[in-house]
Amino acid sequence: MNITTEKLLLIGEVEKLSGISIRTIRYYESLNLIKPIKRTSGGFRQFSADILTRLTFIKRAQNLGLTLEEINNILTIYDQGSPPCAEIRERLTAKIKDIDEQIQQLLSLQNELNLLLSDWQDLEIKPEGKICPFVQ
Repeated sequence: MNITTEKLLLIGEVEKLSGISIRTIRYYESLNLIKPIKRTSGGFRQFSADILTRLTFIKRAQNLGLTLEEINNILTIYDQGSPPCAEIRERLTAKIKDIDEQIQQLLSLQNELNLLLSDWQDLEIKPEGKICPFVQ
């Protein structure tokens, strides 16, 4: 279906169909993640129905931990006519590595807190020169 016969969606319709706020849609446009097909004579944005697929992808990619910058890079590959799946796999693999590192850091912190709390004793008198000697 081409633009001349395809029903174009106004931003309010895109909001209703996608569940994404007008403010967010405008923000995505400012980042060049999405683009209106054209504007009405009154200046209203008009989008093709493809915008819904694109917005769904953006939200899913964000939920998987990708940044809007990363998503923009992926969509640029897509817009240039290439499938971005290899790029997405690379980014998601990097996210797994980051998560593994965060897990290790959190486990170390958990161990440190458990050690700290294992000898914990509540003080009834304010210690001199320290806020809490167990932490310091």
